[in-house]
Amino acid sequence: MITALYSDQLIAENAPMDRRLAALTRSRGNRIGYIASGPEPQREFFDEKRQYYARYGLSLDLFVDLDALSGDAEISRLFSCDAIHLTGGHTGDFLRRLRQSGMLEKLRRWALDDGILVGTSAGAILMTPTIAADALFSGGSPDAVRDGVALDLVPFEFFPHLNDDPGYLPALLRYSETTANPILACRDGEGLILGNGLVEIFGTPLTISAGFAEAADRVRIADLLSRA
Repeated sequence: MITALYSDQLIAENAPMDRRLAALTRSRGNRIGYIASGPEPQREFFDEKRQYYARYGLSLDLFVDLDALSGDAEISRLFSCDAIHLTGGHTGDFLRRLRQSGMLEKLRRWALDDGILVGTSAGAILMTPTIAADALFSGGSPDAVRDGVALDLVPFEFFPHLNDDPGYLPALLRYSETTANPILACRDGEGLILGNGLVEIFGTPLTISAGFAEAADRVRIADLLSRA
């Protein structure tokens, strides 16, 4: 399994991570499936992302709307892709759609069976044990989230867009005192690629745990992954 967790993606600062992800994907093929977080009737975000990946020699050629899955053939086409992209959007709604469509556990099994799963913002949050930290984006409390269990592919929670509001870091520090999971917090332009022996950190994400924050460390993340 390889997971690529982006805070944001369509910005120049992500080019080093993009190049690395593209090389890993091209070692298997060049087809990427796209799972939309919500309705996208005009497919504007899909088209934007398709052009983006094309610059790296990758083909985003399958659009999946969880509210309108056509059956086993479409699911088989998705899982035959060389990588799958989970979009940004409303994290709670995305999780609900994955559950209602029966795709949450299917996607988890595919990823664990040596899949390459790419997530931006909400899509990255969904790779973690819980989406609880996402509550901060709407002014809520992560501790109040009771049904946030997600894909549980990495042994930490993920918080993107740390640079968007100076109040996010203090709130994450408080939350870290009540959750057993470490939190990886990224500014836009930062991210991580993990799995199959890889621990690659792009930018300077923070690891937040027990009320303290420090620069993410490759050795400590590798240790977390080995114990998961």
